Amino acid sequence: MFAHIAYDHEILNGKPHIAGTRLSIEFILELFASGATKGEVQKAYPQLTSDAIEEALKYAAQSVKNEILLDVKVAA
Repeated sequence: MFAHIAYDHEILNGKPHIAGTRLSIEFILELFASGATKGEVQKAYPQLTSDAIEEALKYAAQSVKNEILLDVKVAA
């Protein structure tokens, strides 16, 4: 489903990242959250294609969409 997203326990301890790089999806999101534009990200990391960046954002959106929150009360 995600051609540009890879997992490898030997790379970034298994964090999802852009295949062929050591750039995690988390790091890419942090760049955008700090105000970077797509152009700025691509200039700083030319190994990132537009497709890879778009896929990173879609991956993150899907991850949040599938997130399950549990509200558990633990007695002390």
